[in-house]
Amino acid sequence: MTELPNRSVSRRRLLAGAAAGLSVGVAGCSGGENASITPVSLDGERACDQCGMIIEDHPGPVGQIHFADDEPEGGRPGQFCSSTCTYRYRFDAEAEGRTVEAAFLTDYSSVEYEVFTEGGDTQFSSHVESEAFERMPALTVVARSEVVGAMGPELIPFSEEGDVTAFTDEYGGEPMPATDVERSTLEAL
Repeated sequence: MTELPNRSVSRRRLLAGAAAGLSVGVAGCSGGENASITPVSLDGERACDQCGMIIEDHPGPVGQIHFADDEPEGGRPGQFCSSTCTYRYRFDAEAEGRTVEAAFLTDYSSVEYEVFTEGGDTQFSSHVESEAFERMPALTVVARSEVVGAMGPELIPFSEEGDVTAFTDEYGGEPMPATDVERSTLEAL
């Protein structure tokens, strides 16, 4: 019987390896997004990069995308008046070969939102402060609900499953992971 050499691993090397494995695992959970990027506030006279509307003047969820090059946006993230504008812009940018570093939508689980009716449509208040955003991979969006946003039919994002259930019980709709949205999802709204 052949004896194997005694190979000891230092505690420091073991901890370093565990930390490296954990950071790779966490990166996978965040959808491969750059975890060091944080959302910015979209207040003031900021115009939507997709449609040109002033973001804070309209109801519903808003979004932002941080690209690896950020040049077409003048060194700032792409900014959007609705979740649908956010997705449309993202799909077009990715088709052009741009790389998304981080993408955020309003998280209605983290804000005190108002519900109101205007012109017969049920709408949610808009939240443009940086604290109102969550990364897309952490969100569930509800499609085809009674709630409309700046561009009409909207995807309403939540980070908490209980909030998704409460929302669909009251306003209908179909929940799905925010990362599963495709162009066909937007067309079906």
